[in-house]
Formats: sequence, structure tokens, C-alpha cells
Amino acid sequence: MQSQASADLNLLWGQLIFEELSRLGVKHVCMAPGSRSTPLTLAAASQTSISRHIHFDERGLGFMALGLAKASCAAVAIITTSGTAVANLYPAIIEAWLTHVPLIILSGDRPPELIDCGANQAITQPGIFGHYATQVNLPTPDLALPASALLTTINQAISQTSQPVHINCMYREPFYPNELSPLTKQAKNAPIVIQQYLKPLCQWLSHQHPYSYYHPTMGAQLPSEDGLKRFAHGKGVIVVGTLSPEDNPQQIVEIAQKLAWPIVTDAQSQLRQHSGVIGNVDQLLLCPRTSKLLEQADRVLVFGGRFISKRLISYLANQPWHSHWQVLPRSNRLDPSHQSKQIWQTSVSAFCKLAWPRSSSANWALELINHNEALAELFIQHIDQTQFGEAQVIRWIAQQQTADNILFIGNSLPIRLYDMYAPIGPALPKIYTNRGASGIDGLIATSAGIAIGHKSPMVMIIGDISCLHDLNSLALLKQITSAYVLVVLNNDGGNIFNLLPVPTEQLRDEFYRLSHGLEFGYGAAMFGLAYRQADDLESFTQAYNEAMDFNCASVIEVNVSHDQASNQIAQISQWVKQH
Repeated sequence: MQSQASADLNLLWGQLIFEELSRLGVKHVCMAPGSRSTPLTLAAASQTSISRHIHFDERGLGFMALGLAKASCAAVAIITTSGTAVANLYPAIIEAWLTHVPLIILSGDRPPELIDCGANQAITQPGIFGHYATQVNLPTPDLALPASALLTTINQAISQTSQPVHINCMYREPFYPNELSPLTKQAKNAPIVIQQYLKPLCQWLSHQHPYSYYHPTMGAQLPSEDGLKRFAHGKGVIVVGTLSPEDNPQQIVEIAQKLAWPIVTDAQSQLRQHSGVIGNVDQLLLCPRTSKLLEQADRVLVFGGRFISKRLISYLANQPWHSHWQVLPRSNRLDPSHQSKQIWQTSVSAFCKLAWPRSSSANWALELINHNEALAELFIQHIDQTQFGEAQVIRWIAQQQTADNILFIGNSLPIRLYDMYAPIGPALPKIYTNRGASGIDGLIATSAGIAIGHKSPMVMIIGDISCLHDLNSLALLKQITSAYVLVVLNNDGGNIFNLLPVPTEQLRDEFYRLSHGLEFGYGAAMFGLAYRQADDLESFTQAYNEAMDFNCASVIEVNVSHDQASNQIAQISQWVKQH
């Protein structure tokens, strides 16, 4: 009798948690199988307003949740069992913390008496994610702790969070109740002790609002009209770093037009292919004439941060700015050069709605447009019209995108090639990356979460080492019900190291490049995915167009030599410096 009551109370706490998560806006839960997390799993199974996603690999599960949270702009819950299952989430939690993506980790755990005594699958889970997640360590379910206290604990930790929260849930056996009843039914038909426990929540159970609601903080202070005029009095440049599609960054182009200042963009700005920006700034900064022109700027307006181009980072760091403004959604420190500046904590939209004046030095950098157009012609000649390669594939994919498409670009070489060489496009796709910790782990899983969340046509560009690192996540692609193409750029190893000053070629081959000689056809077949291999642009074009016609995931492997991209980058860089 006592054992059954314990199972019922375990489940009840799980149901209270998930009911409140639902009311706080959680729409998805990602779950890995496990016994100790059974009360959470059964609670999620009985919660009809939250979509459930299952995966056997906790590392991929965490990144899938990251993608779903990015796509839905809402917190996503994750359920794991105890032990190393929790630890496998760590890379995704770090990425989410760095990029302010709300994830809620619900881990099943052993009770205190089974920790540090040789009990199976028992580790110290409280604080396992360090400062990368807010900690909530719940006791074992107990009728002595009011249900209202459980709800306010969840409210306080989750409300308006923009980073991971780890809720560690200790459970004693048994875990499996005789009957899985909805929470409302438990309040009426459960044993009398449970009914009495839930009685103080009668009003809460009668509506759909959170138990406690935390109202947003007051609006941020913004520059005055006089302050805008003083800032605009000089030669300025607008720099756009990492922004999300929901930031609506096209409004920034309108500011640039009012001020008549140039606007330069990062690959993650959502504006890299916009016709009204200077998109090729990384390569333009190689050109002495262009660098001299940009050095005339004495004020800068930065939106976001986390730039890919080291040359752009260096430009921002070394200019003696008269006025340096940065617009961020929260009080982050996104400036590795630690420049003196004013940081405006507000949304892009709010900042763009200000009464921006025309600059006293309007159109001071019109020559930049000519330089940018000259580079665009160079890329057509030296990339599009030359040998098949990685930059050519990325430029071709970029030109095919529509405003309804999603383009996820993997770390290491692919994102750098897009940043350096992306063309002006007929439309702007939604751009996603994992550039918080900039790791190669979990890229396929993150893209799967984004694809499932958006249900829009999507292309994922990834390198071969990154694909091998996340091969288990090919299983997640079977859950996608819209057009999704995984483009694997296989240059037989980590050939971004060709661009780095490793002392000798022998060291580069032995310890950095990691040539593997593998292909991905059998891997795709193992997970039931359509697969094509492309060795030239014609076969790639055919495979891509066919793949985009189907509402499912498929894989295209692009085979190139190990030094094609690095040689091409070096050749183009040399031409730009000379001309």
C-alpha cells in the first residue's frame, strides 16, 4: 500500500511540473528512455498540450531541443534518466547558455541514500552543469512539501528565463502506478490523501494560467533625439553581427539609408545576401584601398555580436572610435577586444523606430559599393566559373534560397566560406548556426529540431568530420515531414587546418587533418535516408532539385579534394590584396 502511494506521488509531482511548464509556454519536450525518469516520462505522456520527441542518444537529444527552442522561440523541456545520460547533455547546455536559448532539463535521480554508496547508475547530479544552468534541486516527492511550493519553485526558475535551467528530480521506487490518470481526474478520483494534497490548488486547476506570473521588467532607456543627432554627426559605419530571424533585421537597412552610412554584415546577421549591404567585408578588408577608406569612419553602430571574420573583429578593435554604440537584447559582454562604448539593451525593432536623422557626412563611403561589386564579379569568375568545389556549392545553394527557406550552416569551414563568398540573393532565407561555443558536435541534431519546429524547406551544410561526430542524429531526420537536404562537404578530414600555420605538413596530416577515407552512403542507408553523391555541379544541381521536391529528409554527399577550398581561398586572397 505504501509502495503504491509512493508511485502515485512520484507521478503527481511530475504532472504538476509539466502542467505548469505548459502554462509557462513550453510546447515541446525531448525525451530519452530510462527507468529513474519514469515519473517524468509518464507525466509528459499524459500532458496533451506538449509535443513529444523521442531519441536514444542524449547528446543528440539535447541539440535537438536546442533547435526546437530556436525555431519556436520558447523554452523546450528535456527528460533524461540518471547517471551519464545527464552528462551527455553538457555540450548542448553550454551552447544554449552562451546563446541565450531556454532549455529546461528534467533529470531523474537516485534519492540521497543511494548516492556515493555503490548503487547502480548513481552519480552526483546537483550542479553537474556548473554555472551553465540555473539549479533547482527538488527533494524526493513528499506530502509534507505543499504542492503550491512546488509550483512556485518552478515558476521562479522558469519564468522569463533565457538560458538553461536544470531541475533535478530525486525519486524513490516504485515508479509505475497502476493507472495513468490526468491531473484533473487525480484531483477528483484519486485516493483521499492525494485529493487533500491538491485541494489548495482548486482555483489553479480551474483555469489555464501559471500559478505565479512574473511581469516583464520596465522598458530600456533609449537615446534621445539630440543624442541621435550628435552620434550621426560624422563618418559612421553600421556593423550587423548575429541576429535571429525574429529580430527582423531588415529594419537596420532602413536606418542605414536614413543616415546614408554603409552597413557591413556577418554571415549570421540574416542580411548577408541583402542587396543593400556591403556583404563582402571580410575580403574587402584584405584590400589596402578599401581598408584605408573604412579607416576614415570615426563612429560605429553595432547590432549584436559574435562575428565570424577575424578581419572584421580586428577592424572594430583597432579603430579609434569617437562614438561606439552597441545594441543588445540583454546585458551581455559581446566584445573580446573590450572597447569603451555605450550599450543599449533593447530590441532591434525598438532601436530602429527612433527618429534617426541624416548624417552630416552622408554617403561618405559610396566608393565601398564599387569595391563590393568588383569583388562580386571576382567571385563569379574565380568560383562560379572555375573548378567544382566547396565555395561553388555554397554559393549555388545560397542563390537558390527563398524567403520561406531555412539555411543552417555548420561550423568550421562551411560557415567561413559563406561569410567570405555568399552572393547577393533573390531573397533572404532564415539563417541558423551554432556559434556560441562554435563546436562541431550536435549540428545535425540542432538542424533537425529547427526543421521539425518550422516545417519549412531546409538545407543543412556540414563538413565530413562534423557529420561523423553527429552520425547518430541521422535517426532524427526520419521525423522531418518537410523538404530537408543534408549537404555533406566531404574533403576527407578537418581541412580548415590547411588555413592555419601548423609547422609542417607531416604534423598537419598526422595530428590535425585526420583523413578518414570514409563515405556516407551506407550511413544514410542504415538510417533509411535517400542518398546521392555529387562530383560536379551538374550532378549536384540535379540531386538538390530532386531532393527539394519531397517532404522528407535526404543526404547529398559532395566529394572534393582535401586542398581544393584552402588553395582557392589563398588564390582569391592574393588577387584581392594585389588589385
